[in-house]
Formats: sequence, C-alpha cells, structure tokens
Amino acid sequence: QVQLVESGGGLVQPGGSLRLSCAASGRTFSNYHMGWFRQAPGKEREFVAAMSRSGTSTYYVDSVKGRFTISRDNAKNTVYLQMNSLKPEDTAVYICAADSGVVPRTTASRYDYWGQGTQVTVSS
Repeated sequence: QVQLVESGGGLVQPGGSLRLSCAASGRTFSNYHMGWFRQAPGKEREFVAAMSRSGTSTYYVDSVKGRFTISRDNAKNTVYLQMNSLKPEDTAVYICAADSGVVPRTTASRYDYWGQGTQVTVSS
C-alpha cells in the first residue's frame, strides 16, 4: 500500500498563489507516476496535472496550463503543485494520486492510490 497525505490548501484571493504538497509513504515513491486531481461540489473529479516517474514528462489540463506547475522530489517522497494566478473556478478539493502503470495517465480510474485531499478556496 501507498499512503498519500496532502497539505498546503487554504483560502486565497483571485490572482494569488498556493503551493500544495503530497507526501508519500509505504512503497518506493519513484516507482509511481504522480497526479493531481480536483473535485468541486456537484462536479466530477477532474484531472489537473501529472508527472512521470522520473520527472521527464508532465501533463496538464488545458484550463491550468501556464498557471500550475507540477514537480516532484523523489528523495523526499513528495510531489508538489504550484498554483499561480488562481481563479474562483479553481476552488475545489485537490487530491494527490499515484499511478503504477506503464505510462502516465490522465484518467482517474487508472490511478491506484489516493490521498484525502486538501481544500483550496479562491475568493475575495
């Protein structure tokens, strides 16, 4: 099993920034592709960003390209999501996930392990 714990969420004004962290334990972190998803009330879970095991490849949903950056530090077993120029539409619970597949995925059903999420609220 892999345990994932997110942190860094909070309340921020539109245009502001937050940096989310996801700490992993239980198995070798570098064996997994890592992803961030988000879920707002009344909406389906949405893919946000993903990074390959080595950090060579990254993927983003169109709505966050140029604003969000995913990164990972395998030595610290941690993946990050830097969120800049935040919009009210970004308000959601942000959830970290681990993928043991051959290649990184953008579909939630393909991920094997999930954290509990951290709330991000963008409001003035």
